[in-house]
Order: sequence, then structure tokens, then C-alpha cells
Amino acid sequence: MRLVRTSTRHTRRHQVTGAALASVVAVATLTSCADKPEDAGGKGGGKITVGLTYTPNIQFAPFYVAAEKGYYKDAGLNVDLRHHGAAEDLFGALKSGKEDVVYAGGDEMLQARAKNVPLVDIATFYQKYPVGLIVPKESDIKKPTDLKGRTIGTPGPYGETYFGLLALLKEGGLSVKDANVKNIGFTQQAALTGKKVEGVMGYLNNDAVAFEEAGKEVRALTLDGGDKGDPLVGVGIGVQEKTLKKRGDDMKKFVDASLRGLQYAIDHPEDTVELSAKYVPGLKDAKRQKNALAVLKATTPMMQNDAGELGTNDAQSWSRMADFMYDQGLLEKTVTPEEAYSNDYLPKS
Repeated sequence: MRLVRTSTRHTRRHQVTGAALASVVAVATLTSCADKPEDAGGKGGGKITVGLTYTPNIQFAPFYVAAEKGYYKDAGLNVDLRHHGAAEDLFGALKSGKEDVVYAGGDEMLQARAKNVPLVDIATFYQKYPVGLIVPKESDIKKPTDLKGRTIGTPGPYGETYFGLLALLKEGGLSVKDANVKNIGFTQQAALTGKKVEGVMGYLNNDAVAFEEAGKEVRALTLDGGDKGDPLVGVGIGVQEKTLKKRGDDMKKFVDASLRGLQYAIDHPEDTVELSAKYVPGLKDAKRQKNALAVLKATTPMMQNDAGELGTNDAQSWSRMADFMYDQGLLEKTVTPEEAYSNDYLPKS
């Protein structure tokens, strides 16, 4: 069974796009966060190095906030926020011991477990899967069954945008063979505006924002799953089993402080953008702040479940995802979903 390989460059693409990408490119020569972890927690015990799996961006704001508001320090933790390089293996630093925690998709963690990397998701930040099919507002594509025979653009056969496409097709009783799928790289805006495709797979919290800022009216066909819910699990905090056994108390403190940062970002988006400027080069620019605020406001609703809870792992969602990914050939072998997540490290009500 073929494994769709992923890399940081591909799967963490949702961390930067559109105007945010322009910001990163403009300051790329000024920062090298992948090589120099930022001491975000101040002095103290409980050293934790966190792998933030792309270039600095507003979507990592919960961690920036937790650092700037002193939540990590209050918990007695000394936290380094380490941004990955574009070509870095997603779990390489974690496996080598350079990182203690990684911010990655639940789907990617399942793929890692299928390759004998014993990762556990101890807090899922994205309670709603953040990708969808973006189409022009006037498009007659309105439901998954409408994808039959349509020309759909996706960055490539990897990562969350591709997983999301497979899930949408399955909802419509279709497979990837039933649509004309084009690998367009990260050119969603040009491909759709230039009518090279009829729809593009993208991130609802930044690709859709980029279209809006460019004056292109679009709408998104998102994963529904009906009563069963989303077939995929979004980004969360991944830790190796051996780390949890040795440092379980520290991980509880880290999750608590990070979720406090997330709640603050939800409640105070404008202030969060200002706090994040220390970590995201170029974010003091007014235009980039406006884009960051739009991305943040589009992101935070995805981070709460229907009950308004943060960080929770849903057992049924993990079970559905394990079955879906195996059936789609995205896992090298079967994975026991119950071993891939835990709610034991979340703050107690």
C-alpha cells in the first residue's frame, strides 16, 4: 500500500499564504528561526522545545501569547519556540531529541505511527478541519457529488489539502479517478482566477482570506460528514510516548498554558496581533497587521468544538480518520487510533 509522503514544506502550508507569504518572503533574510530557538518562556525549570512546523506566522499566535503573557513562566516552564525550516522533516527534530513537542496534524501523526514513530496527540487545537474546495461565488459546484468530471486544483498528492479532497470526493460517492485533479503547487489564486481549474483546495483561514483581499468573490465547499462528523482531525500538540512517561506533569502544564494562550487569542484578537509582532517579522506593517487579523479571526472559530471546548480529542473522529486513511492508502499499516491521542493532559474542568 503506497504511503503519500508529506513534508513540512507541503503539509504546513496552511501556516502561510497570500499576504502572509509576501511578509515572510520579504523578511526571509532577516531571520533563521529554524536554527536558533527563541527562548519564549523565560528562565526556569521544565525546559521544553516546541516544534512550530513552518515560518513564523499569526496562526502560531496561541504559543506567542502564552510566552508573552507569562503563562509558561507562571507554570514553571522554560519554553523554546522553534520554527522549522522549509525543507525540514516534520518529525525529524522530535525523533532526534532536538524537540520535545511538535505542532502537527492528527492525520500526520497517524502516518508517523504507521511508520513506528509513537506520537500521541495530547491537545487538538483545530477542532474543525481547516481545508475546503474554494470555487467562484457563481459556480454550480454546490455539493460533493458535483465534483464528478470537474477540474480541481490541489498543491499536490500530499498533505491536508489532498486529504481533504479525498474526503470530499468520498462524501460524494466518488474517488480521485472521477475528477480531473491537477497538481498546481501553491498557485491557487492564479489558477482559479485564470480559469485553469474550476475549484482549488485551500485553507479556509488564509487562502479564502487571500481571495477576499484580492477582490475575488468565492465560497467554499467544506467537509460535512453528516451526523458522523469530519473524517479528519486537525492540528494539535504531538509528543512521543517516552516523553509522556518521563515528563507527564510538564506536558500537562504546557498544554494548560498553551490553551490559555489560545483562549486569549480568541478573546483579544487585536492585542494578539500586536503581541505576535515580536515573533513574526514584518508584522508591525499596517497592511500585514490587517491581513494577520483577518487570518486570526478566520482561524479561531475552527479551534472550538460545538460545546466551546478547547483542545479536546474526540474518540469517534480519531476512529473515523484511522479507517478513512487506511482505506485511502494513506497509511503503511493499520493504526490503533486509541493509542494516538489522549485527553489526560488537558486541564481539568
